[in-house]
Amino acid sequence: MSLIFEVLAEPHRRSILDFLREGERAAGAIKVALGLSQRSASKHLGVLREAGLVSVRTDAQRRIYRLEPDILAEVIA
Repeated sequence: MSLIFEVLAEPHRRSILDFLREGERAAGAIKVALGLSQRSASKHLGVLREAGLVSVRTDAQRRIYRLEPDILAEVIA
């Protein structure tokens, strides 16, 4: 659980999670909406995915991210 808190300590990652609360988003949309570089967005999304906070699916050439609410519920509890 401490890994989750380390992941959430980074402000950009929290911003990504807030953005994904509205629904699934393509990686490019996340990058643009939050003003991140491609490299930074990929890094943060990868960390969130490894922590189990988001999942990803492929739609043609796009990567679509969504929140994993069960993990967040555990953190809140």
